[in-house]
Amino acid sequence: MTEPGKRIRIAVAGLGIIARTVHLPLLQRRGDLFEIVALADLSPSRMTELGERYGVEPARRYTDAARMVTDGGCDAVLLATSGSHGDLAALALRAGLPVLCEKPLAYTLAETARLAELDTRGPALMVGYMKQYDPAVAEAARLLAELGGAERVHAVEVTVLHAGGDRQLRFANLPPAAGDVPAGEAARLSAADRALLDAAVGVDPGARTLYQILINSISHDLSLLRLFTGAPATVEQVATWPLPDGPAEPSVEISGRLPDGARYGIRWLNLPDYPAYRETVTLHHARGSLELVFPSPYLLNAPTTLTVVDEHGGGERRAAYRSVTEAFEQELVAFHAMVTAGAAPLTGIAEGAADVRTSQQVVRRYGELTGAAIGGEAAS
Repeated sequence: MTEPGKRIRIAVAGLGIIARTVHLPLLQRRGDLFEIVALADLSPSRMTELGERYGVEPARRYTDAARMVTDGGCDAVLLATSGSHGDLAALALRAGLPVLCEKPLAYTLAETARLAELDTRGPALMVGYMKQYDPAVAEAARLLAELGGAERVHAVEVTVLHAGGDRQLRFANLPPAAGDVPAGEAARLSAADRALLDAAVGVDPGARTLYQILINSISHDLSLLRLFTGAPATVEQVATWPLPDGPAEPSVEISGRLPDGARYGIRWLNLPDYPAYRETVTLHHARGSLELVFPSPYLLNAPTTLTVVDEHGGGERRAAYRSVTEAFEQELVAFHAMVTAGAAPLTGIAEGAADVRTSQQVVRRYGELTGAAIGGEAAS
């Protein structure tokens, strides 16, 4: 922990889409709070390009993220690499470095347990669920508290229209994928992730695909359920189905009971040709609804809309709340407060582990309903 208000020297591992479009621009925008001092990526050309753009000296540009962490010279680490972040997060915590970790935190509960053992000096890891820091979400949470809290919720409905990446990133003018990633290193990392998937859910292809959708995307919705109502108490129905002549990844539907007896339903629809990403989270209570509509996460400062539906003067009243304050930026501000003042994050290791556990419960129920052979941690 450092003194409040100090400018944090931050090292960023993983320079893919989320780093290019969100994290690096915002870290630069918030130069009052952060200084980018090191970068790591498997691609030397990407490293050179972004190192020059963000003023990182050549000696602090790495193709080995682990070496970047162990070399030190920073106050905190942002992990935006692909796959599980369990090993890199553990390495950073051992080095005494606070971590902002993009989801998934980890693939297995065993990884999260090891991280918990290292988090002994107060909060030192934040999982990157930026939607929890969205001003519209904060306003919805405040209004729900005024209504009496989670026990007043009757049902939660979530619908994600997951447009293809090209639809979500048209504005970004990103360069083609780097062609200079060492094949051997990429193969090693892929093998490590496959082994973790084996340990998490076993080898059934359908179960593995479902699990990756859960921990990479639906985890955002699980994090919002935790914030508003608590994590799901049960997983009762799970279905996956493909789009005719569509992508390999199916759409997903999940439903069950929440801790106070309310019901939830999540429909994640994989629609690569849909015109734009759209996510709707609606909390229904006895006297109205709170509806959140999220735009594509890559569109910085595009407002999430909260629509409050209630009764007024004998009829229906609908009031909208919007803020152009960027959720990712609010997340960075909260991370700075964690590092400098010990402020607890909305999702730390324990909460990240809860989302992994729920995701494994979904996969286990999928196996019970379809006959798929579920292995690993999810089987127990």
